[in-house]
Amino acid sequence: MRFSLTTKLFLAILTVCAAVMVMQTMAMRYGFEQGFLGYLNDQGRQSMNEARPLITAAYKKHNNWDFMRNNLSTWIQTLRPPITAAEIRRGPSAADQSGAIVRMGLLDENLSWVSGNPSVNKDSMRLPIIVDKNTVGWIAMVPFEDVLAPGESRFLESQLRIMILIATVSLVIVAVFTFLIARSILRRVRNLAKGTHILAKGDYTSRIAPGARDELGTLADDFNRMAQALENNERTRRAFMADISHELRTPLAVIQAEIEAIQDNIRSASPESLSMMHGEVQQLNTLIGNLHQLSLTDAGFQQYRMVTLDLTSLIRHAATSMNVRFQQADLSLQLDLPSYALYLKGDESRLQQLFSNLLENALRYTDSGGQVLIRGEKQSDTITISIADSPPGVTPEKLDRLFERFYRVEESRNRASGGSGLGLAICRNIVEAHNGKIQAHASALGGLEIRLQFPAL
Repeated sequence: MRFSLTTKLFLAILTVCAAVMVMQTMAMRYGFEQGFLGYLNDQGRQSMNEARPLITAAYKKHNNWDFMRNNLSTWIQTLRPPITAAEIRRGPSAADQSGAIVRMGLLDENLSWVSGNPSVNKDSMRLPIIVDKNTVGWIAMVPFEDVLAPGESRFLESQLRIMILIATVSLVIVAVFTFLIARSILRRVRNLAKGTHILAKGDYTSRIAPGARDELGTLADDFNRMAQALENNERTRRAFMADISHELRTPLAVIQAEIEAIQDNIRSASPESLSMMHGEVQQLNTLIGNLHQLSLTDAGFQQYRMVTLDLTSLIRHAATSMNVRFQQADLSLQLDLPSYALYLKGDESRLQQLFSNLLENALRYTDSGGQVLIRGEKQSDTITISIADSPPGVTPEKLDRLFERFYRVEESRNRASGGSGLGLAICRNIVEAHNGKIQAHASALGGLEIRLQFPAL
């Protein structure tokens, strides 16, 4: 038979509670019996203390134990003197009610039995009988080791029944609360399982109400964040595939149209048409290369050889290699770097790719006659590099989207400017691989500022 998780949890908790209650009831019964026996023995000691003056007085009267030796009636008469009217009104003492008197006996000074209960001996509970500072005998009592009297047994049985009744009622209450708690917990677990099944089928819109702020509530929050991330990733994937299709379709359409025109003798295979098709092929090759680079950095397969580098000299080298192109575009490239080295752990080729991409981006999108300024500084254990350019700028609401793949601020900034929309996405992956941060801000020069932060050595 297969039990549901609710039934298993209910039975597990109920079994533990029942076992605890059974052990508690047994312990209470044992403790009560031992305590009751202790109470009876205390009453016996009280009876012995009450009887000792009577026995002492009898000894003083006869000056020996011969009058009482083997004489049970004399022993009983000595322990039970005539009752006065005041004692009748007061009633019997608690010690008399315990039945301790019949368990008492008399021992002489040599601990030999004289009278009373024949079971008393030197190992029994005993009190000395002292006359003229001499111990002349002992009053002894067989201790209570078990409850044998019918009245005492009935009392213990009634107490045991009460204990069992209390334990049963408690177990029923525990069972009810256990069932309610188990059902409440498992209802939330079932909600998580249901949401997971929906998510596994590809429906990333599934969400779960967190409920109470406990471990299951935290798990529900984590599930919702995971579902949101999967939904975002799916949306990004679809947009990415659409963007790739668009980026590939245009140059392929141009090449196809040009080839068909040549085949139909509308246009001859001139050097100009071949050059144009060659340019489209190069653009496709660049796009495919960028996609490959991006997929490698996304998947974490790109190998980074981390060594100690001077970021100052690396930036100067990247600026020098592109200085001629900036001059041809009528742009001023300025450096504001410290005279000291900015050391970090990094991959030289990847960092060169990073700054080449950023300078290429500034070169492509800065208006002619403008300027590009590279600043660098070290504060505490952080290196900060900023690349700022002059107009055109980017509106604040679009700054955070610049690092999305295929995102362009304006449709006019497309392949006519040579951009695929993947450069800044690759830059972000390279920076994050170096445990750094990359952000876009409005530039003080009126354009865009890309700010990088790396951990310094």
